[in-house]
Amino acid sequence: MNINLAILLLVTLVWGTTFPLLKTAASTLGGVEISAIRFVIAAVCMAPFLRQVPKRTWHDGALLGLLALVSYVAQAVGIQFISSNRSAFLTSLAVLIVPILGLFWGARLSTTTLAAALMACTGIGFMSWEGGLHWMGDSATLLCALAYALYVVVLSQRVIGHDVRQLAATQIVFMALASSLWLGVAGIGNDSLETLLTRLTPHWTGMLYLGAVATAGMLVLQALAQRKVSADKAAVIYATEPVFAALFAWLWLGEMLSGRAALGGAMVVGAVILSELTPGQKQASTAS
Repeated sequence: MNINLAILLLVTLVWGTTFPLLKTAASTLGGVEISAIRFVIAAVCMAPFLRQVPKRTWHDGALLGLLALVSYVAQAVGIQFISSNRSAFLTSLAVLIVPILGLFWGARLSTTTLAAALMACTGIGFMSWEGGLHWMGDSATLLCALAYALYVVVLSQRVIGHDVRQLAATQIVFMALASSLWLGVAGIGNDSLETLLTRLTPHWTGMLYLGAVATAGMLVLQALAQRKVSADKAAVIYATEPVFAALFAWLWLGEMLSGRAALGGAMVVGAVILSELTPGQKQASTAS
């Protein structure tokens, strides 16, 4: 496995730690509040990279930031109504959406890629599926999966020619401004802004981690690695997120995996290995 795939695995490992944190924070904070706070923290971390940013980087950063913002907020909203395991499964459907979206940009869908994506989703289903439906939670999380699939495809197309730190910084600044404005508008007519600091206090450590590490740090690494990794192959790597989430739940919380969940995890790992047997989709031309 090359260094870029190893970086994407590291990114996914860190993301796997965020589901319990999001679930805990959602006990007192709304989805927009969680998103605004983590993005503002991330923007402060990335501020040194905002000097002399080219116009094209601002343009592409705004587009990527919009897609990422929709994804993060939708996931945070959905997880208020469904379990972190179910959220992980529905979010993972992006692994199937990415190669399908690639067809609209002229990419060719290989049989191996499709098989790896199906294997990954099936494995995550074994790990996380709990049955039952929740219209609001499921719909929001499916929107998260669609927005994130678009993000992965567009990032692979637009990342070439940018300083990845500046590209990540512009995304984050846009996400911080948009989510803060959203938070302000949502707080009109109620006392949510007045009580925000009190409700945030128990979650400061987790929010600092979400902002500085899981958002700022991982967006830089993700952009760096996706310069050399096709969108469909990256999506299969990202499907390991629930596997890492289950691993950390076992290490930190003592949660045990059932036989079915262990089989699902093995299938996801197998999907990653299978994806290595194909070069992936041909990258679409970089947009100007």
